Amino acid sequence: MKKLIYLGALSALTVLTISATFNDTTSDLKADFIYGDPEIASIEELAFGPDGILFIGDTKNAAIYALDTRDVSEKASAENINITAFDEKVAAALGTTQENIKITDMAVNPLSKTVYFSVTTSEGTPVLLKLNGDKLENVTLKSISYSKIKLQDPVAVDAKDRRERPLRIWAISDLKYHNGKVLVSGLSNKEFGSTFRSIPFPFTDTQQYASLEIWHAAHGQFETHAPIKAFDVINLEGADYLMASYTCTPLVLFPLNELKEGVHSKGRTVAELGAGNSPLDMISYEKEGKKYFLMSNSNRPVMRIKYETIANYKDKITESVDEPYVSRGVAYDNLPFPYVLQMDKLDAGNVVYIQRTSDGDMVLKSRTTKWM
Repeated sequence: MKKLIYLGALSALTVLTISATFNDTTSDLKADFIYGDPEIASIEELAFGPDGILFIGDTKNAAIYALDTRDVSEKASAENINITAFDEKVAAALGTTQENIKITDMAVNPLSKTVYFSVTTSEGTPVLLKLNGDKLENVTLKSISYSKIKLQDPVAVDAKDRRERPLRIWAISDLKYHNGKVLVSGLSNKEFGSTFRSIPFPFTDTQQYASLEIWHAAHGQFETHAPIKAFDVINLEGADYLMASYTCTPLVLFPLNELKEGVHSKGRTVAELGAGNSPLDMISYEKEGKKYFLMSNSNRPVMRIKYETIANYKDKITESVDEPYVSRGVAYDNLPFPYVLQMDKLDAGNVVYIQRTSDGDMVLKSRTTKWM
């Protein structure tokens, strides 16, 4: 969940040391974990799996890490969250000012309902924080139980796009745990760079990755190099599909069971959500027995898409959308929440989000799904 907020340098913050004695949190999923310093070089993406396991996407090392947070106390529901000047509070906790660090992602532990944040300092040091009440605590990345896997054929460290912008940051563009696998979107070093990986967990030497191709209506062409920026999994007629969103802003479906090693998959473009925009986050929730998807954006309010709308759309977009900023295909609702930078499901009835308000304040808030 994504890459936007700048803050400051690491300093004095109480470190939560995770003991080498972790028998009370071991499980079959953690049987192969080792204890020590995983040497994480960057944190761009966070996602929780079962048993308090936090997955970290490290683009510099082109690796996925699984950390045992030992955060396994279950709570049925979360406390309300309403923190103003959130960037200032994070910066103050790190002994600096908000322009010197970058919040790269946010994820909620589904067991404890604790919110975690990844932060990068101006020196490039990755930091992992968690919210305790209204205070932020630093979770050590040096002495921890972990497992890791290196990505095969990631985009090169020195690769650049046609505008000379570095591409390595998109080696991992989004990350989720689903049905025993870590799902990873990003760029590879192959001819068709847009890549989707399905990595069984616990990690072995196995990882499958497929190259992707989409019809980009706003650009009027097929594309194979743009990375997925945000995705979720949707079940349609008994089969799981990857629902992926890209910059400028196509929404595309891929059958998950077809995204296998060495496969080049052409997705079905079901929506053009408007040019001049990039998706930041995508989550799902249920309300009154119905399922919804939320997508936050760089230049649009939060979009809400009903599951039934996607399920009932059998067509695909195959022509250009020449009029700027016009949408086509699957319909959506604009919610009154612009500049939402991060989102996650907090509990069964609430979401949590980071938003830059119209007066420039950065807030961290929870909100009931009744009003989402």
